[in-house]
Amino acid sequence: MAKVEGHEHPTSAHCEEHGEGHNVTENGKLVRHSHHSEAMKNNLTSRLNRIEGQIRGIKGLIERDTYCDDVLNQIAAVQSALNSVGRLLLEGHMKSCVIERIQAGETEVLDELLVTVNKLMK
Repeated sequence: MAKVEGHEHPTSAHCEEHGEGHNVTENGKLVRHSHHSEAMKNNLTSRLNRIEGQIRGIKGLIERDTYCDDVLNQIAAVQSALNSVGRLLLEGHMKSCVIERIQAGETEVLDELLVTVNKLMK
């Protein structure tokens, strides 16, 4: 059971499986948690580590006065890699968190999702 908006609420089977509740109150404030599988966490972490290395590489290119077009192409590669991470997270979010919240009657999640998608598409 997790405390949700002042009352006890059974966590979903998926959340119980991962030992987490979605809408847990901490210090009187609503805190949401994701519940990614270990495989997904490893995939995302690996991708982000590669992106981190690419960013360091771009910094080095600039410090070495590398031709601008070459630097811009590396920046485009990093942006593409970040977009891929965002797409993976968005897919997982829609298939788990969003569905669970809609099933719980929390349709305001759709407005939250639209704001997030608009930010990703900028």
